[in-house]
Amino acid sequence: MTATVQALGLTKVYSGQTVVDGIELAVFPGECFGLLGPNGAGKTTTLRMLLGQTPPDAGSLTVLNHRIPEDARDMRARVGLVPQQDNLDPDFTVLENLRVYASYFGLSGPALQRRIDELLGFVQLEAKAQAGISTLSGGMKRRLTLARALINQPDLLILDEPTTGLDPQARQIIWQRLRSLLAQGRTLILTTHYMEEAERLCDRVAIMDHGRILACGSPHALIKQYIEPHVLEVYGPEVETWQEDVARQHARRTERVGETVFCYAEDEGALLDDLRRRPQLRFMHRPGNLEDVFLILTGRELRE
Repeated sequence: MTATVQALGLTKVYSGQTVVDGIELAVFPGECFGLLGPNGAGKTTTLRMLLGQTPPDAGSLTVLNHRIPEDARDMRARVGLVPQQDNLDPDFTVLENLRVYASYFGLSGPALQRRIDELLGFVQLEAKAQAGISTLSGGMKRRLTLARALINQPDLLILDEPTTGLDPQARQIIWQRLRSLLAQGRTLILTTHYMEEAERLCDRVAIMDHGRILACGSPHALIKQYIEPHVLEVYGPEVETWQEDVARQHARRTERVGETVFCYAEDEGALLDDLRRRPQLRFMHRPGNLEDVFLILTGRELRE
């Protein structure tokens, strides 16, 4: 199968600092591919290179069978972009925003109006066609930005943190729409800081830090590879003593983060039995997840 995106040895250096360090990526038709990493990992620079906005300093890159950056203009005609920050024109209505954006692709006339009607229905904004941008909620603006990105019926949709700042209801609507696009056979690349979002939507993810890809695979495969099946989060009086006396005996790994002890175990039975006899300690028992993988690979220190 020919890859929609193929990057080999992709490298970018700014002021002597390597921000993307020889990464290799392959994104295939019809999949949702997640590019994950802490702030400063190199995700945004990678996306800019994929879009032909930033030329790489080394390596090769093809997107939709176009060499990038040489053929970036032709490639961008087949790509939709949902940027990290909404950049809708505040002087135009919802309808006008879509029409003006469509003009960049040479779209007009009755066919365009049908496409706009279809997209407004798709993102549940039919009743807001004549509304000004300032009257829209954050979730509505995000859905409109998604509709705008689809105006040219792109073969590849790139979404940079598509649900950041949205409430749970708005986030669920965006997720539903993205799943329906995948069901139509679209190819999606997304960045997100919500590991639950990546775990729910992505067929595969690449976890990136310091310009390098640390791991790549399906969320399920990465969880199985890096994290024990059972995780207990425990906190309360004398949790440090409990960690030393009990958790270290029955968990494969333990980690103290602030007031919480994280226990990673193959068999949770003995830990749960002991915790149930200690009413002073509170705990949550859950399966290992993609956030655990992310933190074990990139660390827990705060990035600015």
